[in-house]
Amino acid sequence: MSLANRTTSSAYRLFNLRLESKALLSPSLVRCVFTGPEVRQMKLDAPDQRIKLLFANEHGELTPMAVSDTWYQDYLALPRERRPILRTYTLRLVSRESQQAAIDFVLHGDTGPASSWASHAKPGDALQIVAPNADADGDSGGYEWAPHDGVEQVLLIADETALPAAMGILEQLATQPSPPSVQAFFEVPKIADCVTTADFPFAQINWLPREETGSTVWGERLLAAVRQAAKIPASACTHRDETVGEMPEGELLWERATAHRPFYGWAAGESSAIKRLRRYLLDERHLDKETINFMAYWSHR
Repeated sequence: MSLANRTTSSAYRLFNLRLESKALLSPSLVRCVFTGPEVRQMKLDAPDQRIKLLFANEHGELTPMAVSDTWYQDYLALPRERRPILRTYTLRLVSRESQQAAIDFVLHGDTGPASSWASHAKPGDALQIVAPNADADGDSGGYEWAPHDGVEQVLLIADETALPAAMGILEQLATQPSPPSVQAFFEVPKIADCVTTADFPFAQINWLPREETGSTVWGERLLAAVRQAAKIPASACTHRDETVGEMPEGELLWERATAHRPFYGWAAGESSAIKRLRRYLLDERHLDKETINFMAYWSHR
């Protein structure tokens, strides 16, 4: 390894933070605002910026990691039973001036380490996260939302786990002088999770609470609504004879849009639901796969 490579700051680094406040955004979503002097070295490259959170292992033990550019190598060097549990979340907001960073958590009781932590955490509680390093040169990556200039029509599809990223996308678009037309489909657990979206007059948002129909299948309402109402322009379609086929069982779907077209899509949520949506949009609606991001944020097993 060259000296230049050894001295270059890594794109992501470990941060030591403390919980400053919690605010319930809806019955199923809570915003946790963290603070600490290290936030001055944190950055946010995109509204769907992915980060890692470190939680206590299955034995309830948490081994704090040293802040370094080699955090992942240090993590792997720990005995497996001592490693913290890693979970991927969306970095919602960063203010380096006020030393604050916000993360939105989906609340589903104590069924997972992140939801359990968010439910029980109190101001002052510590949390380590891995996030983009402001001291690193260039783009840190870890996101998919990257529409080119000139996009006129956007399709957003998300369940509650992808809702923080989707709302961040809408907020970013709202800052543009002439935002594109957006059609959004958001599936959430409860009717009360359908939050007001008056700040986005350019967006037609379809809220799809599972509680309303009694659905217990993630993505069922999303697929039905997309089938019924999604608007796909002819310019975003491709004419091919073969179908895209099934994704291998157990393989997490992750495909990035690369085409420069007036249409741009972003779909994220539970793995099997996103696969069904992909099959419908590509095979039945003939959407060009290069115009849409498909991302399995999690898998229901």
